[in-house]
Amino acid sequence: MCRIAGILNKNIALQNLEVSVKEMCTIMQHGGPDDEGIFSSPAHYMVLGNRRLSLRDLSQNGHQPMHYQSRYTITYNGELYNYKALKTELQVLGKTFTNSTDTEVILAAFAQWNTRSFEKLNGMFAFALWDAHTAELFLVRDAAGIKPLYYSQANNGLAFSSEIKGFGAVPYLQQKNNNAAIYLLAYGHIPEPVTTIANVQPLPKGCFLKYSCTTASYSMQAYAHFSFSDNKKNETETVALIKKTIKDAVQRQMLADAPIGVFLSGGVDSSIIAKLAENKEKKLLNSISIYFKEAGYSEEQYQQSVAKTINSNHHSLLIKEEDFHASFSSIKKAMDMPTCDGINTWFISKYAASIGLKAVLSGLGGDELFGGYPSFKRMQAALLLQNIPDVLLKLAGTSSAKKLHRASFLQLEGLKGIYLYLRGYFTPVEIAQQLGGTEKEVMQVLNEMPCAQAINGISAGNMAGYMEYNMYMQNQLLRDADVMGMANSLEIRVPFLDDEVIKLLFSTNKKIKYKGPLPKQLLINAFKDILPEPVWNRKKMGFTFPFSGWMKNSEEVKALLQSNNRHTRKVATDFLAGKIHWSLVMTLLVADK
Repeated sequence: MCRIAGILNKNIALQNLEVSVKEMCTIMQHGGPDDEGIFSSPAHYMVLGNRRLSLRDLSQNGHQPMHYQSRYTITYNGELYNYKALKTELQVLGKTFTNSTDTEVILAAFAQWNTRSFEKLNGMFAFALWDAHTAELFLVRDAAGIKPLYYSQANNGLAFSSEIKGFGAVPYLQQKNNNAAIYLLAYGHIPEPVTTIANVQPLPKGCFLKYSCTTASYSMQAYAHFSFSDNKKNETETVALIKKTIKDAVQRQMLADAPIGVFLSGGVDSSIIAKLAENKEKKLLNSISIYFKEAGYSEEQYQQSVAKTINSNHHSLLIKEEDFHASFSSIKKAMDMPTCDGINTWFISKYAASIGLKAVLSGLGGDELFGGYPSFKRMQAALLLQNIPDVLLKLAGTSSAKKLHRASFLQLEGLKGIYLYLRGYFTPVEIAQQLGGTEKEVMQVLNEMPCAQAINGISAGNMAGYMEYNMYMQNQLLRDADVMGMANSLEIRVPFLDDEVIKLLFSTNKKIKYKGPLPKQLLINAFKDILPEPVWNRKKMGFTFPFSGWMKNSEEVKALLQSNNRHTRKVATDFLAGKIHWSLVMTLLVADK
């Protein structure tokens, strides 16, 4: 696992390119503290950089950028879980290897199959691969969008980075995106394809970009896509398949030459991962949990009940209110782009790294694939409400009733409107008040953002899953997990987002997938025999902190009361009076990030 960066630009002296790329890598050193490397192609004014977090083949054999057959060079961030099978296949075809890394397997696969090799890769990854013979650079991102990769074609060249922070070392990419604040206040994060820098965007998941030095042109192409079908219709067979497929995914993702563990929140998803990660024939599994004194938020009893059944080397940390206040400035600094979430991941990642772990498994993705959110029950109503005339929806936005307050978002087209109605933060009127614009201007900006389009002919449940998978999980959960984990030099793996698991759930009949009295009933049915009943037979708790109480004592929140902005003062006042959710004031606190 690494951080990668690079610039290809004939308008800039090679020496200056090397300085910029080295600085980009230095900025992202937290994500790759074990090694660094630079590769330059003077004839093409191209420089590739890498910061390495060593997890496989810990020797210098894993140094990057890595070369193959004097033709191919790669700077790679990720984990390839099927690399052993691919390596065996490639050896039969005559390819040779000099080390035991998955990095070299990607190079050999490209040498054998060219861009068709990308669809053979099962893992989480983002990489840049250089073909010296054709003078082409390929940027590639995994099918589920687990690992980030941002790029820019500005200034007649190509620049890329694992983090937005990295572009701080690129002189011609310093212009801020003036619309980013609107998206932050609406979404609580910066949604793809928006970033905080003008002319910088994320590479879409499951896609590769090919840049030709000969023609100074580029093309974008998708190599992977998950679509819904009803192929799996037998419930008994499907339950058995889910059990096997997720178990296989967990075992694949336990491979590492460095210490690895599992996050254990005490919920269904993380508990399943912990149980499947257990290996009684080897040393004890490292499980990591955090808990609180506030009983309404703490899941310690559930964490302990699972930890005891797997006989794990369990590490449990009490997080107190004073810890949050003392760490908040460091957490904001760790953010790559502003987000009102991710604080929980920062704390548990820091704790995991402090006990010597370099990688952990997480239960992220279970809610999106199996229907764990309220949106799965509310989607049908949202689709119907979106047909109400815009004039009535606009009036709803001025209502003081919480259930009507966000209805004005439904004026927006497709899933944008539905998502913001179900998950939005400040309404267009409030955003305009906060930023000094007009509601019309806010709506225009929000409507212009391309996002996942609604699919005709699928059920409301699958529509909710599609939305949560492509928007909430993609834009907030995965990004926060990557940024906060790597800020602490920790790799977070997500077995529920293994290619085979996603394919299985996307092909499962909706009547089976969302059937039952409990959220994620299908997942529970597959694993209830190995889980303590109190873990699955209870009301769902999100992995969140007692912010509603803690933030009322925050000096940062109190400072908002002195703001020159009238709307900011009102938000802080309403929060302290218990009238609004903590996430709204949190969004204002991170807005200057």
